[in-house]
This record gives sequence, structure tokens and C-alpha cells, in this order.
Amino acid sequence: MPEDNKNDSRPKRSREHNRSGGAGARPGADAAAKPGLKSRQAAAKILAAVVDRKTPLDGMLDPERGNPAYRELSEADRALVRAILNSALRHLPRIRAAIDSLLQTPLPEGARALEHVLTVAATQILYLDVPDHSAVDLAVEQAQSDPRNRRFASLVNAVLRRLSREKEEILEKLRQVPAMPGWFFDRLVACYGPDQAERISEAQLVPAAIDLTVKSDAASWAERLAGTVLPTGSVRLQEFSGSIPSLSGFSEGAWWVQDAAASIPARLFGDISGKKVVDLCAAPGGKTAQLVLAGAEVTALDQSSSRLRRLKANLERLGFEARTKESDMAEFRPEELFDAALLDAPCSSTGTTRRHPDVLWTKGPQDVEKLARLQERLLRHALTLVKPGGLIVFSNCSLDPLEGEEVVARVVADSGCERVPIDAADWPGLEKAITALGEFRTTPAMLPLEPPFAGGLDGFYAAVLRRAAPCGCLRALINRLFCWNN
Repeated sequence: MPEDNKNDSRPKRSREHNRSGGAGARPGADAAAKPGLKSRQAAAKILAAVVDRKTPLDGMLDPERGNPAYRELSEADRALVRAILNSALRHLPRIRAAIDSLLQTPLPEGARALEHVLTVAATQILYLDVPDHSAVDLAVEQAQSDPRNRRFASLVNAVLRRLSREKEEILEKLRQVPAMPGWFFDRLVACYGPDQAERISEAQLVPAAIDLTVKSDAASWAERLAGTVLPTGSVRLQEFSGSIPSLSGFSEGAWWVQDAAASIPARLFGDISGKKVVDLCAAPGGKTAQLVLAGAEVTALDQSSSRLRRLKANLERLGFEARTKESDMAEFRPEELFDAALLDAPCSSTGTTRRHPDVLWTKGPQDVEKLARLQERLLRHALTLVKPGGLIVFSNCSLDPLEGEEVVARVVADSGCERVPIDAADWPGLEKAITALGEFRTTPAMLPLEPPFAGGLDGFYAAVLRRAAPCGCLRALINRLFCWNN
């Protein structure tokens, strides 16, 4: 449940960003002091960490423990760095294609630092409200100040000035280039077909809106905050780049930030008032809060002490209480079985690229496969935590059926549980998100809205399962033994 909006990809022009020296300025002390240079250098360093070393972006943008080059910047420059990085990672295949189209010969092997300098500048020219001449001149300064890139300063100048001159023509051609890494776009095509894959790819280019889950009276809060009520019951705000705590209702604990798709799983249990429910992998607590609001006696489980502290702080602000337990879910053995369990399982997070565009550059196919195996183990264990007849809602924010539909299909086939189909009639406005098997599958291309509201929602999967009665469990065990012996 974040309190700040770090997805602003449209920085306003400022005096600092408009002031820059010429392309041939002398490197050295003057270059180091040039306004705007340090922010571009920080952006290139962090981009290299994401793309080359698979380092998650959020940690590097932490104002207290993040990348040192980022921490030393002013807040205005930090905002610019975030805008550059978010836009660069969203559009990276197209930016690379644009640069390659302007090079007579490919960049030298190992010239990764030079590629990142060009990418940072091209991002500003193609996608941000930064004067082109500032982006070009500061990129040249950046190249000149780095011994690895100094001999390429003239190349940087020529390529970027041509990119600036031919920007509109190049942008039109780039529309044919998928805005995702090839490994993931190919996977989307295989799972959803080429047309839907293209729609998802384009939808993830739009930064996610801010959605709120409210305690009550969504219509009233939508009116008060100039928002709109979504089919999930969430309130979506218009484009917002300020501080979340400054909004009406925050200090009173009237709502919390939660993507509309993320609010779906906890709503699938039906009436859980007075029921004992465990929220497995619970932090940061948005779904826990929903379960408490629904009247359940909630146990919130997480293996991270720091994440549990954050969960407790979030619940305290909302005036909610839940029993918390620090434990590895796979090792959790309660003294008494629960009526229901929510397992929002660890996943590749490929459905969240609108707000976390680094995900597709820090993960790969092997991560999806590894996480799918983990999810299956966790789901099988979750079934042992509820009473016979108890419900398990399994969910994650991956777009890949390997981490959703295929996991559930294997578990249902041999684990003494059954699907409880979700009725599309219960979800007006999201009927297309309900699959033929009665499971939820959302994508960023769903939920179109009229301006001033951004459409879309996170890619999410959710299914409701019921643990079978003892005879059903025995029958499933016999089936598994039969399969093993044959």
C-alpha cells in the first residue's frame, strides 16, 4: 500500500533542465558542475544495474537506502531520474531500434556504458517533455566525462541530433516494434494470440492510475476525490503526481492504495464474517485489510519481519487488527485448521509492468518456470491449512498461465480439491475477465475508461478452490498412487 506516486513519467520543464552548455564543452570541473549532468549520470548507472545486472528498480530508488548517485540528488532531479528510467524501461526495445537505425555500424562489443548514455538521451528526446538540445548536449558531456566513452562523444552528438530532427518519422516506424523484450512478447503471443498480445504490450506503456480500496461508500469518496468507481468497487483517481498522505481520508484511515485487480481475490470468498481466515504471504497488507473489513478473524502470515512491520503499520493507520505471525509459509503448521485461506503467491509480477517496468528486464523464462514450481508446492500446502470444505483463493499478478491456470489444473487433478467457479454475472463490467473454467484472468488491456481516467488494470489470475471432504481426499490419494505406479 504505497504512499507516494513514483510512476510520474512526464516531468515539467525547469530552468535546470533547460540550461546546458554546447556539445563541444570541455570535460572536467565545469562538466561535473553542469546542471542536469548528475541526474543523467545517475539514470545511466541505474539503467545499467537493471538491464545488465538484473537489479530491481524499487530498491535503487529508495530515498534512504537506494543508489548513492540517486540519493545525492535534489528531489526535482530524482523525479527526472524516475521519469527517465520508467519511460526507458517501458519503451526500451523501441529505443534500441531507433538508435540502431541511426548507426552506420553497430556499437563495439562491450560498449554497454555508451549504449546506456544513448538510451537515457533518446528516452528524453522521444518520450519526455525535456528540450531536445538539453538531452543532446548533456549526453555529449556525459560521454566526454567518462574515459570509456570519450572517444565516442562525436558519435553521440551526431546520432542524437539526427534522432531529434527525424523524431516524428522514427516514432511512426517504431509502432511496428513490440514494446516488450522478445522472450515475453513471444510468450504472450503463444498464450493470448497476436492481437491480444499487441494490445497488452501497448497497454503496459501507460503508467498505472492510482486506485483506492475504501472502507465504505465508494461513490461518496469518488465524488470527494474527483475519482470514478470501478467494477471492483475501487475508486480510481485522475492523473496524480502528488503525495498520497495529503489526500482527504488518508489520515483518517478511510481507504488504502490498491490496484483494482489486486482487490479482486479477497472479494471471492463470499460471506466470511466471523470465519477464521489466514492470509498467506500477507504483506504489505492490502488484502489482509479487506479480509478484516469483511468481518473475518484474520491471521496474517509473512516470512519477512520488516514486511510484517510494514503490514502492522498499515493496519494501524486503518484502525484494523489482525493476528500476525512471522513464518515461512511452507513450514507453517497451525494448531487449528482455518475456515479459509488466501494465497497470493510469489510470482514473476509480469502483470504489474505498468507500475514496475523493470520486471521484464530483471526476470526471464527460467524465473517463470521456477516460480510456477514454487507456487504449486505452496498451493498444495495451503490445502492442508483449511478444514474439509474450506475455501482457498489462489492468486498472483503474473500474466503467464504457467503461473496460474496450469498450476491450478495440476493441483485440482490430484489433490482432493475442486474449483468453485466464479459467476461472471457477479462481476458486471469484468465479464470478459472470467474464463470458461470460472477463474479470473485480467490483463492491462482490459477496463477501458474515458478521459480523464486512465484505463487498464494489473494482470492478475485468481481461482477459488474447495478442499474436499475426507472421502474425496482419500480418493485423490488413491488416484495419485495409481498414476505413480503406472
